[in-house]
Amino acid sequence: MSTQPNPHSVWRRKPIAEMEIESKHSGLQKSLGLWQLTAIGVGGIIGVGIFSLAGLVAHGDDAHPGVGPAVLFSFLIAGLASAAAALSYAEFAGMIPRAGSAYTYGYVALGELIGWFIGWDLLLEYIAIVAVVAIGISGYINAFLAGFGVQLPDSISATADSGGVVNVPAILVCLLVTWILARGTKAFGRFELVAVGIKILLILFIIGLGIFYIDTNNYNPFMPSGFGPVLTGAATVFFAVFGYDAMSTAAEEATDGKKHMPKAIIYSLVIAMLLYVAATLVLTGMQNYKDIDPTAGFASAFTGVGLPVVASIISVFAVLSILTVMLTFLLGVSRVWFSMSRDGLLPKWFSKVDRHGTPKRVTWIAGLGSAFLAGVFPIRLVADLTNIGILAAFVVVCVAVIVFRYTKPDAPRTFRLPFMPVVPAIGALFSLLLIWQLSWDTHLRFVVWLVIGLIIYFTYGRKHSLMNPESPRHSELDDVPEPQPGPS
Repeated sequence: MSTQPNPHSVWRRKPIAEMEIESKHSGLQKSLGLWQLTAIGVGGIIGVGIFSLAGLVAHGDDAHPGVGPAVLFSFLIAGLASAAAALSYAEFAGMIPRAGSAYTYGYVALGELIGWFIGWDLLLEYIAIVAVVAIGISGYINAFLAGFGVQLPDSISATADSGGVVNVPAILVCLLVTWILARGTKAFGRFELVAVGIKILLILFIIGLGIFYIDTNNYNPFMPSGFGPVLTGAATVFFAVFGYDAMSTAAEEATDGKKHMPKAIIYSLVIAMLLYVAATLVLTGMQNYKDIDPTAGFASAFTGVGLPVVASIISVFAVLSILTVMLTFLLGVSRVWFSMSRDGLLPKWFSKVDRHGTPKRVTWIAGLGSAFLAGVFPIRLVADLTNIGILAAFVVVCVAVIVFRYTKPDAPRTFRLPFMPVVPAIGALFSLLLIWQLSWDTHLRFVVWLVIGLIIYFTYGRKHSLMNPESPRHSELDDVPEPQPGPS
């Protein structure tokens, strides 16, 4: 049994019992059941990975050779690393159904400084994910309009790297999902359940129809650029297989988080990986990888086989289905931000909730930040920036679940991951391998962001943390309101 570090130490750990008390009086609305949670997870995993990144990695770009049909292996490698981490998340989620996800798990098991780093990391990464998805949606919006002979000027539909100035459709999509999420968790949960159902039907339709247009000659060569680019591709598509991470930030809004969260995490990943495998085989079988449109892969594939109407239909529903990814990760960043503020590591102003039990302030700040990234930066840069942060979070969670199993062996667990410590160790090693595949400038940007976070922690967070007995926040604590019922 471990002892609690000095309360003034940066390694002080948040007690689970204290978190459970805070969760009961958080003001967040508890309205999400098992299938709504699973829908949020599937909504976060399936989307831009199938509709944009699969085509991008298969086709390649100026800096990265196309991997062709071997994009299937990129997804499987990313999925293997993700599955090991998902089991680690499931064990923690069954013990600590609290907003914050990896931030909270790191805080409980490894100490405040590690928790801060992961929380600070996730603030940027989740915002970047929303931006990446918005850029992917803008490609399908352009493909849809082109089907009717409408071509938006590059100056307002592409970033500078693609000959434009600003990606206005991507900005507008970011603002739309922010507005939807700001309306409240119950309304969001209903929208997500319906939208994810439509998404799954769309993908099954694509797979079912596309099978009849597969030309097996397109599978030769299957791995045209060797295995190295396949690993790099796995690092790029990685964020397409970890939506359960953001879903776990909604734990405090679940009707029974300890029971439902582990199941929802596992269900969502299994459903997503089955669909990814089938979809990538169809995409690269319908069209030679060199001809795939890297921004709207399936739309170009069906156009290439003489079905432009189907391509237009796919473009319309792809926009709706990818919206669910943006909603899931915008939910994630707002709940991590809320949780860090509630713990005193960021100003209390950020943890205020409205009458619907929604942290509307941080929701809009995160939404505007994602709109800026989506409007200005290229998709590959933002995707790589996203992945290094999430992979770092996965390393921490996998290590934390090992540490916590041995330091707190008697803590109640509704789910225990199998083959401890082999499974989480595999997750950590695979995540480190994928981090290594990312470019040096991505590592540099990540380090700069963490250094900025370190400065904020030592100038504000450490002093104001509620784990610090001398924190000025102790004298500022208001009576916490009971959760308010949302509108029916």
